Amino acid sequence: MAMQTILIVDDEKNTREGLRAALEGNYELFMARDADEAIRLLDAEKFDIVLTDLRMAGKSGLSVIDKTLSLPNKPVCIMMTAYGNVETAVEAMRRGAYDFLTKPLNLEKLELVIQRALKSRRVEEENKELHQRLDKKFNLAGIVGNSAALTRVVEQVRQVAQSKATVLLLGETGTGKELFAQMIHQNSQRVSGPFVPVHCAALPANLLESELFGYEKGAFTGAVERRIGRFEAADGGTLFLDEIGEIDATTQVKLLRFLETRAVERLGSHKQIQLDVRLVCATNKNLTEMVQKGTFREDLFYRLGVVQITLPSLRERPDDVPLLLNHYLQYFSKENSLPAPKLKPDAQKLLSAYAWPGNIRELRNLCENLVVMRNGGEVGEYDLDQRFHNASVSPEAAAVPSPKSPLSREENEKRLLRQALLEAKGNRTKAAELMGISRRTLHRKLLQWPDLDV
Repeated sequence: MAMQTILIVDDEKNTREGLRAALEGNYELFMARDADEAIRLLDAEKFDIVLTDLRMAGKSGLSVIDKTLSLPNKPVCIMMTAYGNVETAVEAMRRGAYDFLTKPLNLEKLELVIQRALKSRRVEEENKELHQRLDKKFNLAGIVGNSAALTRVVEQVRQVAQSKATVLLLGETGTGKELFAQMIHQNSQRVSGPFVPVHCAALPANLLESELFGYEKGAFTGAVERRIGRFEAADGGTLFLDEIGEIDATTQVKLLRFLETRAVERLGSHKQIQLDVRLVCATNKNLTEMVQKGTFREDLFYRLGVVQITLPSLRERPDDVPLLLNHYLQYFSKENSLPAPKLKPDAQKLLSAYAWPGNIRELRNLCENLVVMRNGGEVGEYDLDQRFHNASVSPEAAAVPSPKSPLSREENEKRLLRQALLEAKGNRTKAAELMGISRRTLHRKLLQWPDLDV
C-alpha cells in the first residue's frame, strides 16, 4: 500500500525540520515555506493531509484551507498555531479545518489526530464511492429496455422523483418494484438521506408495528431497551413499504395517522416525533378490490395513491426480452468470472415468445443458471427447460387436429417429432429411437421440415 502523503506548511524552518524528523518513514512528506508555495504544490500533487501554520509571512494558513476545499480530491486540513485561542480555532474549523493544534506541538497527540483524520478521509471516500455506484446503478438512463411500456414508466418515475408526493407502485411480482423505488429515491432531492426498505409480508403483524414505529423500554415483554423504528431511521430520506396490502388494520390506522400528521409515536410512549420521511409503497394486490371487501381502508388507499405507477409485466414488453437476456448474461458472467454463453437464434425466439410469469426475477434466474451451468458455449432451444417449450405453444397449436383435416396426420407427426427432439435434447439418434424410426428416416423428415432441425 502506498504511503499517505502529508504537506507541511510553515514559515519557520525549525518547525518544518522537526516535523520531518518526527513523521519521516511513516508518511511521504512535502514541505512548503509559505501559503503561495503550498498552493502551487496543491495544484501539482495529491495529498491526504495538509498540516499548516495559521500565521505566516504573506498569506495566512486560512488561504491554504480555502485552496484545499476547491480541489476535486480534498485533503484533510489540520491547523497549527502558537496563538491558540477560541476565535482562531472557531474560524479555522468554520473554514473547513479538521482539527486545531497549538504550538509547541505534542507529537503523540499530533500522531493521533493524523490517524483520526486519515480514517475520516477513508470513510468519506468510501461513502463517495458508494454514492457513485448507487447513482450509476439506479440512474434512470441505465434502464435496460426501450419498449413503449417501459419508456412511459421511466418518464413517470423521472417526473415524480423530484416531488414530495407519496408514490404507490403497482404490478405483478418480479416486475422490479423495489428497484424503481430506489430509483425514485436516488433521483430525488433526498439522495443524501437514507433509503429504508421494509417487506411487510415478511413480518407478523405484532412485529411489523414495533419494527415500523419503534418502542420504549418496557413497552412489552422483552423490550429491554429503547429501539427506534424504520420511520425514524428513514428521517430525511425515503421509506419503502413493499407488499403494503399485507398490513393489518391496526398498522393501517397508524400509517394513516403518520400521513396526516407526519409524526409517529413509539410503542409505550405518547410523545409524538416529527419526521421528514417520503413514503413509497408497493403491492401486487388489487387494493381497489380490497377496499370494496373492507380489508383495506379506503382513506388510506387514497392517501397512499397520490401518484400511482403501474409497472409493466415482461409479457407486455417482449421487445425488451433480448436486451435483458444479453444484459444479465453479461452481468452474471462478470459476477462469477465465467464466460457468457451465447443464445442461438432458435433459443432467442423461444424465450422471446415465453410469457415470463415470474417477470424480470425469472429471467435473471435463468441467465444466472445458464452462466453457471453452461460455462460458455452456445445455447439452443433444446438446451432450455421444458417449461419454455410448453408455455410457448399457442392454444391453437396445442389443440388436437381435426381428423377431417388433410394436414392433421402431418401436423401430428411434426408435433411428435418435435417432442422427441426435445426429450433427446437435439440428439438425432436418440430421437429416432424414441420415435421408433431409423435415423435415415428422421434425417429425411428433418429435410422435409427444416424448421424442426436443431
